[in-house]
Amino acid sequence: MASLLPLLLLFFWCTFLGSLGPALAAETSDAFLLLTKIKPALQGGAAGAENLQLSSWNATVPLCQWRGLEWAVSDGSPLGCDDPAARTNLSFVGDPSFQLTVLRLPAAGLSGTVPREIGELSSLRSLLLGVNSLTGSVPLELGNCPALADIDLSGNSIAGALPPSIWNLCGRLVSLRLHGNNLSGALPEPAVPGTSCEHLRVVDLGGNRLQGGFPGFLAEFHGLQELDLGSNLFSGSIPDSLGALANLERLNLSHNNFTGTLPSFRGAKFGADAFAGNNPGLCGPPLGECGGAEPGVVKMTRLSSGVVAGIVIGLMAGLVVVASLFIGWVQGRRRNRGGKTAEEDEEVGGGVDEGTGEGKLVVFQGGEHLTLEDVLNATGQVMEKTVYGTVYKAKLADGGTIALRLLREGSCVDRASCLPVIRQLGRARHENLISLRAFYQGKRGEKLLIYDYLPNRTLHDLLHESRVGKPMLNWARRHKIALGIARGLAYLHTGQEVPIAHGNLRSRSVLVDEFFVSRLTEHGLNKLMVPAVGDEMFAAAKADGYKAPELQKMKRCCPRTDVYSFGILLLEILMGKKPGKDSRTGEAVDLPALVKAAVLEETTMEVFDVEVLKGVRPMEDGLVQALKLAMGCCAPVAAVRPDMSEVVKQLEENRPRNRSALYSPADTRSEIGTPF
Repeated sequence: MASLLPLLLLFFWCTFLGSLGPALAAETSDAFLLLTKIKPALQGGAAGAENLQLSSWNATVPLCQWRGLEWAVSDGSPLGCDDPAARTNLSFVGDPSFQLTVLRLPAAGLSGTVPREIGELSSLRSLLLGVNSLTGSVPLELGNCPALADIDLSGNSIAGALPPSIWNLCGRLVSLRLHGNNLSGALPEPAVPGTSCEHLRVVDLGGNRLQGGFPGFLAEFHGLQELDLGSNLFSGSIPDSLGALANLERLNLSHNNFTGTLPSFRGAKFGADAFAGNNPGLCGPPLGECGGAEPGVVKMTRLSSGVVAGIVIGLMAGLVVVASLFIGWVQGRRRNRGGKTAEEDEEVGGGVDEGTGEGKLVVFQGGEHLTLEDVLNATGQVMEKTVYGTVYKAKLADGGTIALRLLREGSCVDRASCLPVIRQLGRARHENLISLRAFYQGKRGEKLLIYDYLPNRTLHDLLHESRVGKPMLNWARRHKIALGIARGLAYLHTGQEVPIAHGNLRSRSVLVDEFFVSRLTEHGLNKLMVPAVGDEMFAAAKADGYKAPELQKMKRCCPRTDVYSFGILLLEILMGKKPGKDSRTGEAVDLPALVKAAVLEETTMEVFDVEVLKGVRPMEDGLVQALKLAMGCCAPVAAVRPDMSEVVKQLEENRPRNRSALYSPADTRSEIGTPF
């Protein structure tokens, strides 16, 4: 009996180990790691506040139904989740032979940190967690993923320095996207000098707080096709070796503190916007020529600060003289001017004739304080030149400021048809319009439109310009801007006896103030243009992608064509992309086509601009509804487009939940930690 005791103990021990084996294997599986470590980290460990996307990561749910994940079997072949058996098999959850290959949860409302346990996922190829609210730092352990090729952590609030271990991935790394975080410090160099990262195609580190000199080792990555270091704190010179990257197609080094001479890029394929906002000492094509000597050119002597100041003062004085001569020319034409008739005054409504041959000033509501002498004696400064003419910022004698739009010579139709249009525009009053305050017509046909001066930025600048301190355009703010535009258009279409078509709606014709109130400019001016000028405007607007497909001539603009333009503008607001021809590549950017393709590929969330998705739930906050509305406005058939009153109604019904940022102008990119 005693001799049987060891055999019995051995039997029970083997039985115990046999039962323990599957449990130990389950605890080493990628699924177990996701449940116990990665999921709690991504949702911030908040009890009772489980993330909707992560709720499917559950041992009671088949592996193929866990959202945002792709799996492979031990031989590397993908797990066929289209197979009904795979979608119902619970045994896969504890099977270590199933390995995670893709973790894709963009814009999923994640609020935790990037888990360091991700470094234990030996088969992970793609880590795509962009546009969430992740904090903390990039974990050192991320560099331990041997198969990792695509990293996208952009649009989060990740801070600290980038770990040097990130370059351990160079053997397979294809894209590294960390745009729009709070990363700081110098960009670390690879541990092994001369590392080429031969597969790396995209490095996007823009919109952070990285500093130091240009990371010269990036020029060793000869396969790079896209490099974005914009809106950081880099300084010093840009190495010539960067110009030798033959495959580089997109480059953004803007809004840093680089100086010195730009390298020569093959094919001169980068515009000035790729280098804008740097130290004034940055020079060379496509920026201004450098002061240093070039072959065959005598070297210029460096100018002292006093000489430079003298040149600047001289130029300013010259501008003042030119402006004074222009005003004197206008005043000199007062002689030999005949007064207008009382019938003409009555025709326009509110017209005032000084009766001295000095021309005619017609004033409207809000412009009663203006006199002809005030307008003609105002000192002007050029603000912009448009297809309609030149816009001046003009200072009145009493210290007030007005905006003058001098219509281009020959652009206005004859007087009989011009004045009724002016009268109608002068009566239009709405909080989302720039109101016409007065109109001046000289004896020889010169015409000035007089508006309040508003020192606001255009919507185009807010959407597409990169600069330090630029207001963060989250969804709440963009919704307010879009709703204001829609209300202004609805008023033009229905607020008066005769509808007014804007005719040239685009992001450059929308002004936005510090409280994100939008106001339309240039509305109705197309009716003042002679056919030749109207056709010129139409060609330019069509190239920009705002014109309805049925519109062939500018004079045929109507409310329905405005609705199409608004649809394109709303897509521009949602996607952050410019419609029309890309200035860098020359290719046409068809925003509706991009959305249609994304819907077919089930990647709709990827069409939205990063800032739009930050901190929102697309369905609950009306974001998806706004995208559908924009596509409805862009319908190819005019009859099926909604009118602007319906557009306003839908936007009002789908307001963002959190709108506190609508009244806070202080929230800028330099304070990106607060999404609202």
